[in-house]
Amino acid sequence: MEKQDYSASLKGGLTLLKEMMNRLPKSEKKIAAFIVDYPRDSVQCTAQELGERSGTSSAAVMRLCKSLGLQGLPDLKLRINGDLQMERTKGYREIEPGESYEQVVQKMLANSQQAMMETTDTMNYQQLKRAIHFIRTSSRLYFFGVGASNLIAQDAEQKFIRINRNVTAFTDAHMAATQLAGAGGDDLFFAISFSGETKEVTRVMELAKQQGVRTVSLTRLGQSTLSASADCTLFTSASMEPTVRSGATSSRLAQLYMIDILFMCVVTESYEDSIHYIEQTRKAINFLQQDKKN
Repeated sequence: MEKQDYSASLKGGLTLLKEMMNRLPKSEKKIAAFIVDYPRDSVQCTAQELGERSGTSSAAVMRLCKSLGLQGLPDLKLRINGDLQMERTKGYREIEPGESYEQVVQKMLANSQQAMMETTDTMNYQQLKRAIHFIRTSSRLYFFGVGASNLIAQDAEQKFIRINRNVTAFTDAHMAATQLAGAGGDDLFFAISFSGETKEVTRVMELAKQQGVRTVSLTRLGQSTLSASADCTLFTSASMEPTVRSGATSSRLAQLYMIDILFMCVVTESYEDSIHYIEQTRKAINFLQQDKKN
């Protein structure tokens, strides 16, 4: 996994450990499990002490930090301390049979907040900056996702077209292939897949790479086929959601949240032009509404 920069976020250590747990080698997994179970004790330990208490070694502790994309144990401990200072609802809340509407509403709110907080806590600001640079300097933007992720692509299209960007959200892989056939190094392909393994999206990513197109992936946290091949990688929370859900709920909201972040950051870096184009689109919509009234 590419080394990440969490310098602007002094938390997210426990989230990283939980979400990467099942993808770690055996010795590193033992250390991660110990830290998650005893976070307050762990932040007081040296690498040697942490290795001894988890039945591994100090070398395994350092390998774990590298697997998490962190600078070292002090970096991990700093983020765990940040987690311990945060007062928040822990984990995702399952919907139970026969619950009241009020209970369902509160649990859905908690789950949505959890997904966005975890996405924020593990934000890679270097990769975020690179993605914003790609969006600002590319001639054409192509967004593609399948299923629920296609809704995210359409949302991105709707947003960026309002600030006069040449943007397309593909509806299927064939249309994506057709348009990418004429794309080049000044264009950007933005691939969206929660798992990072959606076949149609990974295949179109391969085509984009062959064409020399810049690529950005938006997946759940961790290594995947899609993130491994992208020029720039963005991640959302990878925590497992409750069993009972209507499609991809919290994960979809986290993806929308990331698109909102990208859009707002692009707007702030070209504020006057962006506001001008947004005002022009508002006037155009108002014109249509007035026409209907007449």
